[in-house]
Amino acid sequence: MPQQRSLFSFYSTGGGVGKLKGNSSQPDATQGNNAEVSQRGYGRGSVHMSQRNETLSQKDILESIERRMCRGKIVKSSLSSPLENESQQVSLFCAGNKRIREQDEKLTCPVEELLRPSAASVDSPNKRTCQKEEKLICPVETLIPLDMAAVDISNSEKRRKLIQAAGADDGIATTGAWAEARAKFEWMTPSKVMDGERRKPSHPLYDDRTLHIPEDIFQKFSASQKQYWATKCKYMDTVLFFKVGKFYELYELDAEVGHKELDWKLTVSGVGKCRQVGCPESGIDDAVQKLVSRGCKVGRMEQIETAEQARAKRGDKATVQRELVQVVTPSTVMDGNIRPEAVHLLAIKEEVREATSYIPGKASNLVVAIGFAFVDAAAGRFYVGSLSDDVSYINLKTLLTQVAPQEVLYEQGGLSKEAFGVLRRSTAPGLLPVNLTPLQPSMEFMEADDAIRMFRKSSYFRDSSDDLWHRKGSDSWPAALKTAEDKLLATSALGALASHLIRMKCDNELLPNGLLCPYEVFKGSLRLDGQTVSNLELLENRDNGGTAGTLLSYLDSCVTRFGKRLLRRWICHPLRNVGDIQYRLDAVEELNSCPEIACFLRAGLGKLPDLERLIARIRTFAASPLARIATAAKKTHQRQLKAFCSMVLGLRAGVDLLSSLQGVPFSEKTRFNSELLQTAAELPFPKPVQACLKELEAAIDVSPKICRLYKSQEDTSEGDNDDWEARRLSQLIDLFNEHTPFWGKLVEMLGQIDVLISFASTIVAANGPTCRPQFVQSKGLGKGGSVLEIKSLWHPYASGGQDGAFVPNDIELGRVGESRNVPHAMLLTGPNMGGKSTLLRATCLAVILAQLGCYVPGVACTISPVDTIFTRLGASDRIMAGESTFMVECNEASSVLNNATSDSLVILDELGRGTSTHDGYAIAYAVFHRLVNALDCRLIFATHYHALTEEFAANPHVSLCYMACAFQSRSRKGESSSREEGECDLDKELVFLYKLTAGASPKSFGLQVALRGGIPTSVVKSAHRAAQRMQESLSHTFCLDEKPGGVGANMKQLLESVLQAGSLDYGLDSFSGKKQTYEQLLGSWQTLQSGAGSC
Repeated sequence: MPQQRSLFSFYSTGGGVGKLKGNSSQPDATQGNNAEVSQRGYGRGSVHMSQRNETLSQKDILESIERRMCRGKIVKSSLSSPLENESQQVSLFCAGNKRIREQDEKLTCPVEELLRPSAASVDSPNKRTCQKEEKLICPVETLIPLDMAAVDISNSEKRRKLIQAAGADDGIATTGAWAEARAKFEWMTPSKVMDGERRKPSHPLYDDRTLHIPEDIFQKFSASQKQYWATKCKYMDTVLFFKVGKFYELYELDAEVGHKELDWKLTVSGVGKCRQVGCPESGIDDAVQKLVSRGCKVGRMEQIETAEQARAKRGDKATVQRELVQVVTPSTVMDGNIRPEAVHLLAIKEEVREATSYIPGKASNLVVAIGFAFVDAAAGRFYVGSLSDDVSYINLKTLLTQVAPQEVLYEQGGLSKEAFGVLRRSTAPGLLPVNLTPLQPSMEFMEADDAIRMFRKSSYFRDSSDDLWHRKGSDSWPAALKTAEDKLLATSALGALASHLIRMKCDNELLPNGLLCPYEVFKGSLRLDGQTVSNLELLENRDNGGTAGTLLSYLDSCVTRFGKRLLRRWICHPLRNVGDIQYRLDAVEELNSCPEIACFLRAGLGKLPDLERLIARIRTFAASPLARIATAAKKTHQRQLKAFCSMVLGLRAGVDLLSSLQGVPFSEKTRFNSELLQTAAELPFPKPVQACLKELEAAIDVSPKICRLYKSQEDTSEGDNDDWEARRLSQLIDLFNEHTPFWGKLVEMLGQIDVLISFASTIVAANGPTCRPQFVQSKGLGKGGSVLEIKSLWHPYASGGQDGAFVPNDIELGRVGESRNVPHAMLLTGPNMGGKSTLLRATCLAVILAQLGCYVPGVACTISPVDTIFTRLGASDRIMAGESTFMVECNEASSVLNNATSDSLVILDELGRGTSTHDGYAIAYAVFHRLVNALDCRLIFATHYHALTEEFAANPHVSLCYMACAFQSRSRKGESSSREEGECDLDKELVFLYKLTAGASPKSFGLQVALRGGIPTSVVKSAHRAAQRMQESLSHTFCLDEKPGGVGANMKQLLESVLQAGSLDYGLDSFSGKKQTYEQLLGSWQTLQSGAGSC
């Protein structure tokens, strides 16, 4: 994401103004094309001749050109600079470093072309074959040809003069126009810069979005300069286009952004002869779109009157009035070629409070309350809610994962250090950093009471009646806020969101007609925290942030954009209610059994436009900021009319598609077996809605080349046809808006059908058997009544072996209706790379798929609903957060211990490996012991601490399993057959069977895996000998008693540490209460030692 350079980067000493690109000491004249002939001194490769004439005489120019580089003539314009007199045209500039075409590309050679080692020749002056949009602005008569002479000068001298002619130098000292421009903005140097409130950068509330301009400096500006800088000083975070005649220009720091991101050529001209780039008005939409796609906020200052109107109102010397009418940001883009995924702007408000009562097991007694609000601008939907959290901020991380905001608004100085760190480390889609925007306290991030007053005064969120907005203590709130735990914080966040949209000039489009919706992070669904979503790669992969190799990619065969967005929301919130799950499963089974109907529906859905966004755009047409600009009104109207026609045709197609379901026979019946599909087929279609849709259809005329409104015979309106069409469109939009709730239900139903067809498609496309999950309730079964049983489970989208096939495995965590007791906890061991982690992920994915209402990869599946999935997978540190690998492990384990219930599914992989062996073992033992005996939740605990299998071998709540492997002989040429005694058998190759087997793995076979990984055989042999010595040393350490089978003092100390670690979550109970357990462990150790023989 591109970042604007600070004010310091250009105005500091040694800034190298002449370095226009990277470390180059000369302008880059070799990259890119630009088909526009720039009239104003910008465009790639352009050189302002009038500026050059001030510092370089004609004689100097003649002496600096070789005959072999340019056989034509360089021209200069007799016109003065347009920014000094707007009524005059500008001098002619080169279109830019365009490849000079053979014979046809005929125009004077720009100075930058002369910097090339071998420049193309130019045959004749003032003549050029241009692309479609190119035109010669200045008449040929105004161009004064310069008679060229070939002067043989050295390359270094020629280069120096040409660089000076461009107004730059070799990159160290500044000369000419560049030095003059820099001197004019001395008040922006680091020692003098201040924000709009005259605060220095060192001030805690310094606002880098604003800039203070000294009054004496401002008064010296021309009228155009005052217009520009009066707005720019309030939008320093925005790339601001300034309309001048038929062109849009960028100045100073914005010009640098245009140069870097759009490859436009920097010149010294424009407002006060500063750095400048720009484009003609025909290219502004494309330029804005490119900058927004690169992460920039882009504003447009438009001329709200013509030059003739200005002179008529205020005299001949009047300056055309301009206003900032639009600011487009990556998080608020509503039109144009935007990606199908939802884009969100999020605002959060945090309050840290003392807990009212002691919470056992919590590391801190602080409670965090967070209010939030976010908007999907393209859909016109606002979401508001609140959440409770602790100092781990796991719920805030979950919110950020679900919403995936492009930009986050927060109160400056109002966030804790920990919360700000969470925001700073979060990423937008594609692993890009989230744009964090601080808002000023009170003024922008207002309190709830002030926000409510603003909503009332401006009639925002009209669907939420004004009389429902009340002050603190009121029992009546809008429906969207009734589910929020902390309504005041949520309202404050919503106010901050509205304040920011006002600054971005989006308020009239979004706020009055915005749909206010409640949002709950978990809302009674299967709880998937942010860490679990990341660990399982549900939405984004960890390689590049894309969707390849994710659950979203596996399930997504939706053909509508609004269906794709709905699928993502479903994945974030799998269901918990069995009735709702069966509701979806019935529909998937119905669609799977009748593929011809599924294909029919999919074909119809594939023809629909993005109705969700079109409906939102139609509701905001009247408030479009460009609609009131004379020069942009016609183009805006045509775009609106095209969208309106597309929406009307799409709504008709959607209604007809649902209506067609009513007469379709399914499963030997004339109606659907699925209640959901029956509801879709019988969607009420009231007569007023039917009449509205017919009138909308009758009003539009659509053909492949035109989109317009019919003018009926009864309509005798006079005047311009465009004005009539605009008024008529406004009337039709008002009629359409009367039935907004129905259109929303229609789109929601179509989206659900699209997602369910996508679910059914996975059954056909699956690489293995799939089954409909059978749900049983855990209630009434007593403690530990939950169950998870899957036969022949396989991972749905991981890469298989060499033949692409997976080895199926049976998972049993609890059992219903069987005499044999099946424990809820599995202690899983096995070799590295043996498939443990894949099995863990496959188990979690099977549960998520089941509770989404989708078929499960396996032959049979019986499950009781899971309330939360906890995962601790992999090993990684968080250097930027100051957390080591082991600290990350402990934080994740803490979340499990504090929040897991008997209905949870817990997946822990190699807990404790981030620290020393003894400490890691103690932590692993204590956590596993707590989860097994205190919670009895469904648990798979993968570990390489094989001593744990001995500790829990006799525990009735634990089953021991391992991933099987085998050895096969292999021939190794050129190696001696002799081996030292005690060396590992390297003649046998380790083969992974990926089969889950009852029992415990004897070892992890790390040395064999190291050999497969390419570690030299000599190193592996040395490691084997070191492992033997270490084992002997450990045995000696822990068996220091004088008799065989005795227990040494070190072993006793280790056992005490383990038991003490196991009591940490109970509030540091005294070790004396564990005396009986301690004696049992000592006895078990002595028994094992006696059976194994003397140390």
